[in-house]
Amino acid sequence: MEFLTTIAEFFTSTNIPEQFRQVDAAGLFTNPWFLVPFVLFVGYQLYKQAINTLVITGVAIGLWIFSGSPLTRDLIVDGQLQLGKILPLAGVVVAALAIVVYFLFMRSE
Repeated sequence: MEFLTTIAEFFTSTNIPEQFRQVDAAGLFTNPWFLVPFVLFVGYQLYKQAINTLVITGVAIGLWIFSGSPLTRDLIVDGQLQLGKILPLAGVVVAALAIVVYFLFMRSE
């Protein structure tokens, strides 16, 4: 548990949770400086039929959205790690890793 506490203290000291909370997702996906390259990236990957890259991109975006959820927001309260919220968080991380490993190593294009 000391290892997890050290990691939690590191994330808190670098203000990573606060930075994720302050991201304006609606503004990001309506900003043409982000949206045009993103749409071009997705279109190019569809043209190449690179489903692996699209799925991994989707997993990354899903984890980014999950990182701003109430579950992760309340993971550390008053400097204390909430042990009851670690298991669901670990489940999401394991599922994301399983999807990425499957698409990178198990499935061939």
